[in-house]
Amino acid sequence: MGEVIKVGAFQRLRPLEPQSFSGETDRERLSAVAITAYRSVVDIWRLTSAEAAALMAVSDRSWERMKKPEWNAPLNQDQLTRVSALVGIYKGLHLLFADDLSDRWPKMPNKGMLFDGQSPVASMVEGGIPRMLDVRRHVDALRGGL
Repeated sequence: MGEVIKVGAFQRLRPLEPQSFSGETDRERLSAVAITAYRSVVDIWRLTSAEAAALMAVSDRSWERMKKPEWNAPLNQDQLTRVSALVGIYKGLHLLFADDLSDRWPKMPNKGMLFDGQSPVASMVEGGIPRMLDVRRHVDALRGGL
């Protein structure tokens, strides 16, 4: 949570530092959960292997290795950022939509300015991490979270 600090006559909670993916220890600690979550999103969104590899910024061959349960190498900072953004999108969509639209939306063509007729997945494949973060902010804004 954080530590309680005194500010004048008041006490407040000092937030913890934001999670960083730059430290090797943090990457090793977070990678197993992150890749498990990513595999779940890939399945739920019905991503092709090519889409899953592209969103993770790895080759098709690397993705084939990564999707196996026994794979346990640490993800790099960029990959953890990608997973974090995609899991955030997944969560936001489930807060926004009460039905299966939350799981279909990522692959549906979208006329919004951010997507220009592409599906959010195609847009994120093309735009990488910056677009993933844009889509996350977009979903958060749609549900009133910004």
